[in-house]
Amino acid sequence: MYKPALLIGTALCAAALGACTTTATDTTMAPTAPTQTAIPQGTGVFAEPSALPFHAPDFTRIQDSDFKPAIEQGMAIEKAEWQAIADNPQAPTFDNTIVALQRTGRMLDRAQRVFSVMTGTVTNDTLDAVDAELSPQLAAHSDALYLNDEIFARVKAVYDNRAAMSMTVEDAVLLEKTYERFVHAGAELSPEAKTQLRDINTRLSALSTEFSQTLTQATKDEALVVSDRAALAGLSDAEITAAATSASERGLDGQYVIALQNTTQQPLLSSLDNRDTRMALYEKSWNRTVGGGDNDTRALIKEIATLRAQKAALFGEPDYASYQMYDRMAETPENAIAFMNGLAAPTAKAQAEDAAAINAMIKAEGGNFTVQPWDWDYYASKVRAQKFDLDDNATKPYFEVNRVLEDGVFFAANKLYGLTFKKRTDLPVWHPTVSVYTVYDADGSELALFYFDPFQRDNKRGGAWMSGFVGQSHLFDEKPVIYNVLNIPPPAEGEPALASFDNVETIFHEFGHALHGMFADQRYPSLSGTATPRDFVEFPSQANEKWAVEPTVLANYARHYETGEPMPAELLQKVQESQTFDQGYALGETLAAAMLDMDWHDLAAGEIPADVNAFEAAALAETGLHTNLVPPRYRTSYFRHVWASGYAAGYYAYLWTEMLSANTGEWFDANGGMTRANGQKFRDTVLSRGGTIDYNDAFRALTGSDPQVQPLLRARGLLDEGQ
Repeated sequence: MYKPALLIGTALCAAALGACTTTATDTTMAPTAPTQTAIPQGTGVFAEPSALPFHAPDFTRIQDSDFKPAIEQGMAIEKAEWQAIADNPQAPTFDNTIVALQRTGRMLDRAQRVFSVMTGTVTNDTLDAVDAELSPQLAAHSDALYLNDEIFARVKAVYDNRAAMSMTVEDAVLLEKTYERFVHAGAELSPEAKTQLRDINTRLSALSTEFSQTLTQATKDEALVVSDRAALAGLSDAEITAAATSASERGLDGQYVIALQNTTQQPLLSSLDNRDTRMALYEKSWNRTVGGGDNDTRALIKEIATLRAQKAALFGEPDYASYQMYDRMAETPENAIAFMNGLAAPTAKAQAEDAAAINAMIKAEGGNFTVQPWDWDYYASKVRAQKFDLDDNATKPYFEVNRVLEDGVFFAANKLYGLTFKKRTDLPVWHPTVSVYTVYDADGSELALFYFDPFQRDNKRGGAWMSGFVGQSHLFDEKPVIYNVLNIPPPAEGEPALASFDNVETIFHEFGHALHGMFADQRYPSLSGTATPRDFVEFPSQANEKWAVEPTVLANYARHYETGEPMPAELLQKVQESQTFDQGYALGETLAAAMLDMDWHDLAAGEIPADVNAFEAAALAETGLHTNLVPPRYRTSYFRHVWASGYAAGYYAYLWTEMLSANTGEWFDANGGMTRANGQKFRDTVLSRGGTIDYNDAFRALTGSDPQVQPLLRARGLLDEGQ
């Protein structure tokens, strides 16, 4: 997942750090304009850039106790830097105002970036307490900039004089976006409205943090505990051993624990033979945050939705979705909704056909029931095995995690972009299972540093995402330090780390975000790399998934973990042919979640429902999808993307960018496929351009046309032949 960042200094860092993608800010030095404002000096490990290569964080020197004082100092320093800009007696200019803002907040930036990876991947009670305490302070800190009348007056003066100024293209974009962000953040509101906005923003920040922490705890607490090994029939010996180890770690010796993933469906549902166990696991997942106890998130959700609608009303917008989409490629909620509605009918048709095939399989095996959500993956696997003679357990031995990364993801990056990678062991990491690589460009020069954190942990939030410790910027002559985080079930001790093909695709997906960050080539940090709208930032990651099933790539990484023998050609072909199987489910669960997100954020302040579950049920019923059989990928009560990770009214972006990706995939195929020339064009047109482009123009420059929905449906196998 990721998460685009629209940043000036560090003011928006807290909002941008979170979901499937990324942050793209880096700052240095205080404003240089004449001023009497005193800038405090920071102390501690984050006061200066790290002395390690690429300024990578030195985790050997960082303690949990460092974050609170560092972030508080960082805010104080940045406020002084802003005040220096406001107090500058010289007339506002592009350099002493717009560029000066880019230079603020370096200490805060460093501390927040490391704090983000710690709270996201190895959190504990101490870090959670700091997060809960500081998140509202950081929201107020952001408001201190964007609601500062003196600074906005200077920004507006430069903006109003833009026609008379000589600027580069990137200068002009920075000025335009800086002004837009101030306006969008409330700079033109009345004093009374600004006061209300500050209160709303502070409360929303606290609620989002509380939601995220509550969900992490619920996901841990609601793991399925099984006492009888026989109830786990269908799982491999390694999976059962891992479940026993997980139980032992929780003090439940002699039992078995199946940890929950962040999504509704759970990976082991496809393997468990015992229907009661499947149902119990599914219900643990579906009900993890609606039990009425400390882990129930519904009251938080109602307050978040209410405050967001009230915030939109302050800006004269009818709902929060309209407020959010001011910079989106889709432009309006109506366009996004129309796009999703256009996918609903072919998806529902596929769901009905797939359900019929699954019910036929159940009947053929003597079952006296029709498919339910906890049955779908199990019997779909059987139908898939029958149709393609393909079993997940037959493919997993060929998908060892590190080989997928090094011989698959890195191999594809070399073929497309000429990149090479060198693993290094001299840099400290935040967890022993994290690995680090230096990335070299095609000319042999150092391009970036890349960290890889693949495995699930109880104190790690669910999902997968990319972010960074250092953002690329020519202004500061700094290169990107990027990381990918996943949640692949860890192997039992001494066992190989084997991945499902879904996990393989996720590794490729997140590395697409990493490429977007690595190839950044901007002067200004707030325009660098992944600093793009939600419905564009997922485009590079979706596009990179294509190479997971490219024959030359698949043949290079799909090798048996014991023998090193390549996956047999027949099995390779089956993997490729099966990619359009069960797409009514695969597309349907994402589409239902995206529609649910938009339904929640298409409400006015007085329309927020009292009953979260009832609203959810009604909204899902209106989708036209078979959500009784194919539930949304995320239920309202554990939809972290939209309640805590910046994807409010934006989850549709995964489908929108899949459309862009499918169009681009057909462009690659029509122009010779995986070639250096095609990779270079994609890099030059999209991956290296950051937030400096018109996204529709860039897409047309790459493919020669506007995006069409048909390639998406073709890629999913949802169009009849010839369409």
